[in-house]
Order: sequence, then structure tokens, then C-alpha cells
Amino acid sequence: MTDRRTSFPPGTERAALVGLVTGSMRRADADRSLDELHGLAEAAGASVVLRVLQERPKPDSKTFIGSGKAASLATACAGAGVDLVVFDNELTPAQLRQLEEVLQRKVLDRTQLILDIFAKRARTREGKWQVELAQLQYLLPRLVGAGAALSRLGGGIGTRGPGETKLETDRRRIRMRIQAIQREIDRVRQRRAQLRERRQKQLVPTVALVGYTNAGKTSLFNRLTNERAAASDALFVTLDPLVRRVRLPDRRELLVSDTVGFIDRLPHALVAAFRATLEEVAEASLALHVIDAADPERDQRMAAVRRVLEELGATGVPVVDVYNKIDLISADERRRITDRDPAAALISARSGEGLNELVQMIAARLALDTRRITIAFDSGKEFDRAQIARLYRVARVVSHVATNGRVLIEADVPRRYIARLTTPAEGADANE
Repeated sequence: MTDRRTSFPPGTERAALVGLVTGSMRRADADRSLDELHGLAEAAGASVVLRVLQERPKPDSKTFIGSGKAASLATACAGAGVDLVVFDNELTPAQLRQLEEVLQRKVLDRTQLILDIFAKRARTREGKWQVELAQLQYLLPRLVGAGAALSRLGGGIGTRGPGETKLETDRRRIRMRIQAIQREIDRVRQRRAQLRERRQKQLVPTVALVGYTNAGKTSLFNRLTNERAAASDALFVTLDPLVRRVRLPDRRELLVSDTVGFIDRLPHALVAAFRATLEEVAEASLALHVIDAADPERDQRMAAVRRVLEELGATGVPVVDVYNKIDLISADERRRITDRDPAAALISARSGEGLNELVQMIAARLALDTRRITIAFDSGKEFDRAQIARLYRVARVVSHVATNGRVLIEADVPRRYIARLTTPAEGADANE
């Protein structure tokens, strides 16, 4: 056990973190996971005063860490003035109740802590709905015997979102609330689908930013779009998706979408609840996987992001790996990244290094599957003028010749857009 006696601002909840090393799991991996839990606890507003790592062949069915260890943890918590105990795993309802009985303190698991941070960060009505849905779905099977525990909480970490009054109602009313929220979120999904369909009709490709939380997605989004979206070192700052239009150097336009950050063992309830938001990724023309190049856990976090993308059904979306924060790594490490992943982009969203190359890479990737065609338009027709404008947005125009009200444009057009444009000019060449 590690006891950290430090003075904290009045009202700050003092937390103990508990991890478990089982089977073939390495202690170093468990310790790093506890470091991440430390960051999550601080993001929720707690101050960590105690860290515990327990080794045993498998979790105890009653207290997760074993009755003897639970008793010694209770003593340590009393000595350190701990208010809540956070476990770096998902606990069963029975384990939660037993641990609260032994420890006589509020007990949360990793999933509850992440849900609480999302509740704290949610700003829009949609974001609050999604968080409340995830919390209620997670807590519904844990309501049996929870009345006494909830009456002890009285607020603080783990009680944001739905709140105590909702959780003390019976299962029928909670299920009714879940159904009502789900209906609202379904309406949001329909609106998003309509917006995506409208964008597709306008032939504007979408680039989605994905990545582990705090990898620098929002900083990159601000660089690409000249926006001022909130970006900080805190976890899960972006919950509500941002979509902005960007003009490429070749005058084509695209939409860039910033999404919620992923995390290892992202609660399934959250993935399900935020599906309306995360569908932006699955429907994108291209995904930029933003990676913290200076993160010692870089490879594990890249794998975690890929697992979430699989869960979202977004594996068919082309992906460019974007190693951010290269200003924090050595030249040798840059070379190692390039040798291992030659197709990746190396950037610093903070300094702007590598941004021009990234934009060129985006333009090239979006134009990979193109066909060179020549199309004739009548400049006197409003529809044709609108088609010319769309062509300039989505294609690379090679030549533009206007004669007597007739416009001939030769362009490299993405194949998926050709059918939506006017028929190629009669007698004009259409080359592969």
C-alpha cells in the first residue's frame, strides 16, 4: 500500500485506488493501469491518498480482493482519511455491496468513475441524455440492496448524472426513464443521419478525428479548422461532436469531425449510449487516428482505439495514423516511428510542425480512388452551375474551358461521386 499524506483544498474527496494482479498479468502493467485510474480520479475531482495493488490467482467472488485484504484496506482507509475507494476493474453488484459493508465507505469501480467524469463534462442536452442512459443501464442491475449505500453517499463523485432521487425509484420507473431517453437519442440519430445524407448529396467528404483521450485531437481540430474548441490536458474534455468545413490547398472542401476520446476498457454502456455521436466515425470518408507519440503506453492505447473502432463497425473506414506531440520526442524516436509506419504522419498540433504535410496527405488519400473524366455543362442553367461548384469542391480540376455558354471541365473525380454528377460530355474522353 502506498499512503500519500498531502493537504488538499477543503471539500476535496480523498480517494484510495485498488488494482488486482491476476494470472499471467504483469505487475508493471497493473501499476500502469493504476496510473491511468489515478488520472481518471483526478479528472473526477478526487485527490488520491492511497494506492493498493493486490496479487491473487483470480478475483474473489465476494470482495474481489479477498476478505483479509479487504479488512486491512478498511484499516488503511481509516488511517488515511479516505472518502471513497475506486477499483480498477468492473465489480459485480454483490462485490460492490460486500465491499461497502466491509469498508464503510463509498465504493466505485472503473466503469462508474468514467461514467461520472462523462456526467461532469456533458454540456449539451444530447450529451447529458447519453450519459444518463449509460449510467441508468449500468446501475439498474445494481439497485438491489443499494438503498442504504446510496443514503450514505450524500453527493460527490459517483452520484452525478441521474442523481440519488432517480436511483431510489423502483425498477419500473427507471426502465420507463431509459425508454424515454432512448427515444430522444433515436431522434438525434435520425437527425444526424439526415445531416450525413445531405452532406453526401453535396459531395463533401468527411474526415473524423479519433484517438485515445488526451492524444491531442481537439488541438489538431483547432489547427485544421481555425476554431477555438476547448482543449486541455484533462481527460474527456470533448463529449459533443464538432463538425467544421475546411478548404484544401487545391480548393476542394471537406468536413472535419472531432469526437469523444477513447480509453482502454471503455464501458460498453457508454459506447452504446454514444453510438449516435460515434456513428460520425463509421460514416466518414477518412479517419485520422491521432496518437500521442510521447506516451510510453502508445502501442497499448493504439490497440484500445482499434478495438473501439471494431465495436463501432468502423473497420471499413480508411485510417491514417497521425503521431502528435513529436516536439516531445527525440529525432531517433521519430525515425523509429517512420521506419515502422512509413504511411503515418508526424505532427505537432501545438507548434504546427508537419501540418502542411498532413493536409497534403489528406488530399492525396481522399483522391486515391479517382477517375479522370471530362464533363460538359451549360453555363446558362442554374443546375449545371451548381454542379460545377460541387465539382470544384470534391475533385481536382485539370482544365476548365468555356465557349459560347458551353463549359468543358476535365477533372480527377472520386469514383463514388461520378454517378452523382452530370453525364460525361458526348464525344469527350473519359480516361482511367
